[in-house]
Amino acid sequence: TRCPIAASRGEPRERTGPVADHEAALKAMAEELDADGLGLDSPALAAIGHRVVHGGMHFTEPTVVDEAVLAEIERLIPVAPLHNPANLTGIRTATALRPDLPQVAVFDTSFHTTMPESAARYAIDVRTADEHRVRRYGFHGTSHAYVSRETARLLGKAPEDVNVIVLHLGNGASASAVRGGKCVDTSMGLTPLEGLVMGTRSGDVDPAVIFHLTRVGGMSVDEIDTLLNKKSGLVGLCGDNDMREIRRRVDAGDEEAKLAFDIYIHRLKKYIGAYYAVLGRVDAVAFTAGVGENAAPVREAAVAGLAGLGLEVDAGRNGARGTGPRLISPDGARVAVAVVPTDEEMEIATQTYALVRKPN
Repeated sequence: TRCPIAASRGEPRERTGPVADHEAALKAMAEELDADGLGLDSPALAAIGHRVVHGGMHFTEPTVVDEAVLAEIERLIPVAPLHNPANLTGIRTATALRPDLPQVAVFDTSFHTTMPESAARYAIDVRTADEHRVRRYGFHGTSHAYVSRETARLLGKAPEDVNVIVLHLGNGASASAVRGGKCVDTSMGLTPLEGLVMGTRSGDVDPAVIFHLTRVGGMSVDEIDTLLNKKSGLVGLCGDNDMREIRRRVDAGDEEAKLAFDIYIHRLKKYIGAYYAVLGRVDAVAFTAGVGENAAPVREAAVAGLAGLGLEVDAGRNGARGTGPRLISPDGARVAVAVVPTDEEMEIATQTYALVRKPN
């Protein structure tokens, strides 16, 4: 395993070599920080913030970790089996390294707990849903929180005065409708599988596809889980989940890649339209994450034909490379279209520090 290390003072570097597990990786990171004079033993360190993917409905804000919090994160493993165990390892390792510091859990789901029940509930039997905690939780919350707030800043307005559709487009992808700084709808659901077409995840499918594949295809639940999470999305449609390679193939006339791209854009455009309707008034659409920040053809295609809704991109601005938040819509556009680089680490740090500096 390779262990990439982001060094301090803005100069990234990579430490290579065998890394046995998450605990070993965290210890390696601590050693690198020590070498930069910013070790975990620094007296300036106020707390350690941890991204935790699933907090259910119990955690609506950053939380100082204790045994009860650890137990609840562990209880949520069935709905986040790939993420919560690793998050627990990180917390426990950091606690062992600095037991005197507050360990703060910042939950991916917490930003979405402001959704009304009409958006968060699935239309299934209420008792069954409640017994098994089946509802829309949403993910990428730290990114949606950060980008919606930075979009308001870009427009020169307060977050509470702005309605934003945030499109977090990476290998995992999600959309959110943010009204006045609060999430009112999001595309991911009980798990990160629902919603947009992603690198390897299907996004929205008819639930009966699962029954069909079981009854007619003879597939097991585990096989279908693997299919929808790891062998679907762009990689399932054309064999690639790297948007740069897909666009290269499209430009070379590859019909399979073109269809995959068109399906990806069709789903994205549907969510833009849906969230426009949910919000009623949209001040900005913000693209973020690896694809959203770097793939100009995706941004152009996503708003193509939506001029009637006030959505357009300026070809020159959209095609220009940039590193910071920027508008790519024409001057005077009714709805701003923006590229806003996400910074989930900064969001976690900000929320962590805000919590621990509060007076008792």
